[in-house]
Amino acid sequence: MKTVFVVGAGPAGMFAARKIALAGYDAVLFNRDVKPGGLAEYGIYPLKDKMKFGLRKQFAQVLDLPNVYYFGHVQIGNGYDMTIAELDAMRPSAVIYTCGAQGAHELGLPGERSKGVYAAKDFVYHYNQLPPYSSQDFSTGRRIVIIGIGNVAIDIARWLLQDSPSRATEEVTIIARRGPVEIKFDKKEIEYVIRHIDPAALAAELGRVSERCARVNEDVSPEAIFPEHFPMLMEEDFTPIAPRLSFRFLTSPTAVIAGEDGRISHLEVGDNDLLHRPDGSTKPVPNGQKTLLDVDTLIFAIGDQQDEQLGLPMGPNGYATQVDPEHPEEPVFQLWNPEQSCPLEGRFVAGWARRASTGLVGIARHDGELGAQQVIEYVAKQPEGDALSPEEILARLQEKGLHPVTKADLALLGAAEQQEAEKRRLNYFKYSDNDSMFEAIERERSAVSYFGD
Repeated sequence: MKTVFVVGAGPAGMFAARKIALAGYDAVLFNRDVKPGGLAEYGIYPLKDKMKFGLRKQFAQVLDLPNVYYFGHVQIGNGYDMTIAELDAMRPSAVIYTCGAQGAHELGLPGERSKGVYAAKDFVYHYNQLPPYSSQDFSTGRRIVIIGIGNVAIDIARWLLQDSPSRATEEVTIIARRGPVEIKFDKKEIEYVIRHIDPAALAAELGRVSERCARVNEDVSPEAIFPEHFPMLMEEDFTPIAPRLSFRFLTSPTAVIAGEDGRISHLEVGDNDLLHRPDGSTKPVPNGQKTLLDVDTLIFAIGDQQDEQLGLPMGPNGYATQVDPEHPEEPVFQLWNPEQSCPLEGRFVAGWARRASTGLVGIARHDGELGAQQVIEYVAKQPEGDALSPEEILARLQEKGLHPVTKADLALLGAAEQQEAEKRRLNYFKYSDNDSMFEAIERERSAVSYFGD
């Protein structure tokens, strides 16, 4: 039997495993977290229940396939639970890495290590109850700045304005390096928070940057921007509510200033002008004007990057692949060894592990399936393998002192969480720390054993 290891159980990994299994090969999933899902479970906004329920059902169907095996709570990488060398020693026919982009681009600012400064992904993990982020300090204050103007920034603003249990928020300010024409969030997403926007204040901000935008032929008047991105603000009976959501365009953070307690107290920002690029796009450039903002929390949503500690060779844009110069538009899934200038035999990458911060579930699924197809074509040409059996893999993990979670364990955990949801009269409940999950699994195991006897 030929066996393919899939490292990472987010959308790319789950659907890659499904395709590989349906092709007739064993697919063995290794996942950092106890539960599968990745960003589909821990990145999508908590109240988007319909989407999450649908994805959980699809993932359960993948795990129901008899030749899909799962080992959760096992992180692959140097200094983690198991190195790539130890993984290779289990003799898989191929490995596809779909473990996402676990690092975050840093701001590169003086003072950015101050308390109250968070990467967006970590903050989202926290309020989505992903261990260990769920139990770490991500406290927020009254005046919060979010760097970035995509859907992630709007999700975080929604949490801070409406659903955070702290209820301390007075104002959230979204800062963008570029002008209003470059807004990236969807109309559907802004609808969740649009009642917190003061139309007069937003119009004033558009006026503040209008002259600079006009130099590159961008019309940022309310008449141009409101219908395109904020249509509800044009309703006659629109009335803003507290807390307030505001925007600051053509602005870049330049320094974080901490107070005596070590927490951010001010954010220095600089104004930008826009310049034309040869391709017709624009780029922001500092114009030397700076302002000091009163801020007690800073969250930056400026993209993610692959984790170098995994141990795969790195290229200029993440894990190394070699683009075909004759077909540069075609995605490349096979990993590349830049030191020896040759492909990594039988090793592939897909999803955010291939291209960080590129879309969400649908794009990740498609990328995982495309990568899986290349794996299938490779494995079909290989001789029968001698990979360790799932039972042998489990034993080896346990010999290392690890606590791997299997498909049977996931079923027990699901039953425990369902019971807890019914007890609390919730649509869904999930434990927010690993110890509680392990305890729930053991309680269910004991109960099944007792009633089975």
